[in-house]
Amino acid sequence: MTSVIASNPGSSMATSRRGLGITLWVLQVALGLFFMMVGYSHAIAPFDQVSQQAVWMQHVARALSLFIGYAELAGGLGLIIPAATRIAPWLTPLAALGLATIMILAILFHIVRGEAGVVGVPALLATLALFVAWGRWRKAPISPRKGKSNG
Repeated sequence: MTSVIASNPGSSMATSRRGLGITLWVLQVALGLFFMMVGYSHAIAPFDQVSQQAVWMQHVARALSLFIGYAELAGGLGLIIPAATRIAPWLTPLAALGLATIMILAILFHIVRGEAGVVGVPALLATLALFVAWGRWRKAPISPRKGKSNG
């Protein structure tokens, strides 16, 4: 079996591409659900309850925390829906870039506040979102539906 794979380099490339595609889908769904949950808590859940857990919300204007929450909700949906429906799938890497931007800004926010100890999670999320953006833009883009306008 190994000699068949070695003699057919296209099959190992196809397996590698399929593995990347599966990895990207797992990340898209996991990140999408995470950001939808967090976005819901930042934008829709009762402020008094959420701000007890997300203390940073007490230190920014409510309009900013609402904007961040709705951006996280939109980004989470954008990681999944355009790719799953194949309607405007080019939105998926843009959603990933948007979420990475939010996380990079969160890192800066926490560093300025002297909370460098909490930047690990946003750094990991930014890295994963950037990986999804790169993967869906360059290595494993999702083709739009045929016969549909995607612009």
